[in-house]
Amino acid sequence: MILALLFANSEGNILVERFNGVPAEERLHWRSFLVKLGADNLKGVKNEELLVASHKSVYIVYTVLGDVSVYVVGKDEYDELALAEVIFVITSAVKDVCGKPPTERLFLDKYGKICLSLDEIIWKGYMENTDKDRIRRLVRLKPPTEF
Repeated sequence: MILALLFANSEGNILVERFNGVPAEERLHWRSFLVKLGADNLKGVKNEELLVASHKSVYIVYTVLGDVSVYVVGKDEYDELALAEVIFVITSAVKDVCGKPPTERLFLDKYGKICLSLDEIIWKGYMENTDKDRIRRLVRLKPPTEF
């Protein structure tokens, strides 16, 4: 199961997060842990270069995409190899929505479409769609939601 997906800016502020099967009381721990992990290890890393860690019997794959950091946490069948595929699909979708690796501003400008894309890729903790064209088509079909 994919337990968490987080996007953070360079200061460690969470831009998007999705948790599946993680109790509310543990989410703060994961946010803090992942941001610290990124702060310690992502300096000087090339765009989309994957880093892998494990913590409490789960796997973490993370990378930098433009000005944002991407973290995916999984367990059981979502080991580091499966998570590498997940993060590839996610980064490809974000680049597709933004037209390039995003700055923080561009990421926030495209926030709605990025969230729709993430919802099409991961559903209830499992990777649902991997086809770029299908994700793009499904996102276009969704009506905009009001906040």
